[in-house]
Amino acid sequence: MSKLLSYLYPITKKIQSEFSGILEITWYNGKKHLNTKNANYSYGSLQRILKFGLEKIDLKKVNSILLLGLGGGSVIETLRHDFSYANHITAVDIDPTVIEIAKNEFNLKEDEHLKIICEDALLFMQLNNQQFDLIIIDLFIDVDVPKQFLAIPFWNDILGASATNGTILFNASLDKTKSNALNDVIEFLKSHMYHTEVFEKVNTTNTLVLSKGL
Repeated sequence: MSKLLSYLYPITKKIQSEFSGILEITWYNGKKHLNTKNANYSYGSLQRILKFGLEKIDLKKVNSILLLGLGGGSVIETLRHDFSYANHITAVDIDPTVIEIAKNEFNLKEDEHLKIICEDALLFMQLNNQQFDLIIIDLFIDVDVPKQFLAIPFWNDILGASATNGTILFNASLDKTKSNALNDVIEFLKSHMYHTEVFEKVNTTNTLVLSKGL
């Protein structure tokens, strides 16, 4: 019924999250979205933004993906349905409420090809000893990327987890112009032999950084 009524007007349910504040699950034009007060977390503009980046990656050469920032799981849906990606994904999110929403509201299910870990991405990377062909970084609290994820120690850990010739896709900013910290990250990647492209105002809003190991 909510799906049908959503073609007439949005229907929203609000859930309190310790990490993200008020989360909104909204039916709109027959599709369910996960939003914060100021940003789309999943199944809306965010999904289109990350799909733009994924279209520039040869996923046939990717056997393992690390996703930092699960949200409602829309990037996993995009990988599975739009790109027929069937290999393993490890997804990390600090927020147990978001993980429960992904499972209960968006039918995301763990199986032999998907592992979901409730953990701070910073700590996860510090303790990680695996390597991945593709690392997707989508770490927002509302409209902001927390400053620790724009710091070079975190990016040292990212490079350590990136397989030889691996790829990194970073949903980096909602700012109209890149911050000094983001510029430092971009230069850091370039200095470590990663071919790095920056795409401004993807879907009219976000900056995406795409880096491929040489």
